[in-house]
Amino acid sequence: MDKQNRAPAIVAGFIDKNGVTVLGRGKREDGKPGEVNGDTIFEIGSITKVFTSLLLQDMADHGELQLDDLITNFLPASVTVPSRKGRQITLRHLAIHTSGLPRLPENLSSENEDNPYADYTVEQMYEFLSHYKLRRDVGAKSEYSNFGMGLLRHILALKAGTNYEALVVQRICEPLKMQSTRITLTPELQAQYSGGHNESGSPVCNWDFPTLAGCGALRSSANDLLKLLSAEMGLTPSRLSGAMQKTQAPQKGGETGLGWQIETLGGFLWHNGGTGGYRLFIGFTKHHSLGVVVLANSANDVDDIGQYLLGDRDNVEDFQAPKRHVETKIDYSLYGHYVGQYKLGWDAVFTVTRKDHQLFAQLTGQDAFEIFPESKADFFTKWWMRKSRSGPTKPAQSRI
Repeated sequence: MDKQNRAPAIVAGFIDKNGVTVLGRGKREDGKPGEVNGDTIFEIGSITKVFTSLLLQDMADHGELQLDDLITNFLPASVTVPSRKGRQITLRHLAIHTSGLPRLPENLSSENEDNPYADYTVEQMYEFLSHYKLRRDVGAKSEYSNFGMGLLRHILALKAGTNYEALVVQRICEPLKMQSTRITLTPELQAQYSGGHNESGSPVCNWDFPTLAGCGALRSSANDLLKLLSAEMGLTPSRLSGAMQKTQAPQKGGETGLGWQIETLGGFLWHNGGTGGYRLFIGFTKHHSLGVVVLANSANDVDDIGQYLLGDRDNVEDFQAPKRHVETKIDYSLYGHYVGQYKLGWDAVFTVTRKDHQLFAQLTGQDAFEIFPESKADFFTKWWMRKSRSGPTKPAQSRI
């Protein structure tokens, strides 16, 4: 299943007309007892967005709201929602990432850099929303936004008069008999929790999302996610079947549904996810009646495994397991050449600064963190960012 040992543990599950198969390899925590299985709990990161979007569609089907309602109608009068060229943001825009809102709010910061969403408050969310100037037209282009999906979660909870976790449990988990999908874990579920690890295999702390829960807060197991896929594929009848059909339908541009990414060439729907110490993939194809779940307690990608299991053999990249990072000494006079701002393709700036014999990097809206040399062209961090080569690359947090 994973010959390159990219994670202390990987669980893969399959579902088709013949039933369910779950395979597990490794330990819940590296070097400690506790084999993984279909009931092992992982942080599922951005797969949470599938649940958030399904909640939106279910509430629309019950007449509680409409997808094209303006979000300003649900927020306090004190909050000013940005608009552009006379066009305002709707619930649908949040769900399909065309709101024009950024990937992350610029005022996102945390006292614990290893748990970057933990301290973000509703007040900070309102403050950012009220002062942000949209940099692209509403509805014009799909740009992945964790902030937008977190805001959608907040609006749905306000409308329902309850909290997000209660909504997910009541309207999705209970109908589908998903007993292991939660944000707050019972002692029994905590005993099944798998510890997260960075790309090199070192343990990292779990992530918390008190305000932006809709973008990545849920924890779940392979067995539970296979129940979700069974319903999505129509193998298990459910009161959510109609809403699921609608979330699977192509939205603007044809490459996204509500919460789902659509692989038009491969003919399957999918979503991946990740936090500081986990990577996950779920996907299904109705044409072949096949669903796949891959969960790993490591920051190394497992998308290629999921795509391969779904039959997308041509698009699987040749993955090389990362080596452990070793800090080395280089000429400090070179540090001045690295200082500057690096524009990333998803509306963010990566800023590198110097302080004496130290280099620091900062992504828009994030705290600065120190980076360390492995060579003149290779740098790494002891935080949650991915290694960069000859300049910064997309951070691990982007998988949320």
